[in-house]
Amino acid sequence: MNKAIFLDRDGVINSERGYTYKLEDFLILPDLIETLQLFQQKGYLLIVVSNQSGIAKELYKQSDVELLHNYLINELNKNNIRLSEIYYCVHHPDVCNCICRKPDSLFIEKSLARFQIDARKSYFIGDKERDVEAAEKAGVKGILIEANSSLKAVFNFIETLQNSSI
Repeated sequence: MNKAIFLDRDGVINSERGYTYKLEDFLILPDLIETLQLFQQKGYLLIVVSNQSGIAKELYKQSDVELLHNYLINELNKNNIRLSEIYYCVHHPDVCNCICRKPDSLFIEKSLARFQIDARKSYFIGDKERDVEAAEKAGVKGILIEANSSLKAVFNFIETLQNSSI
């Protein structure tokens, strides 16, 4: 079985600025590359799970999100980092109901099955309670961080957890 690091997007991967859909506003956080390399070296699959409700609210288009995600994938690939998948929910409860929007756990559960991931050895890093709630619904350990903060401390925390459970 595989293990994974699930990541929220805005506030964890890139700077949280409200609705981020323009390339010029998509700023990758400073130590993201280094930390993702460390997670990958430890054998974790890297999966992004994000709510993009601005699409349902017609603030931006799905093509805007795809452009940002392609940019992110290219930047990570330049540093030998591979994302297994980017899942994003296009819905908002004011417009329509769904089971893929966090705090629901559809995308996490889908990943667990698709990539044969052991939920007990996996973590979801997010900057909102709904990220942690979605993770825990799927049996994954949720880690709440402050938006736009360093992931390096999270890596060290997970390493400590892993070493104490050996």
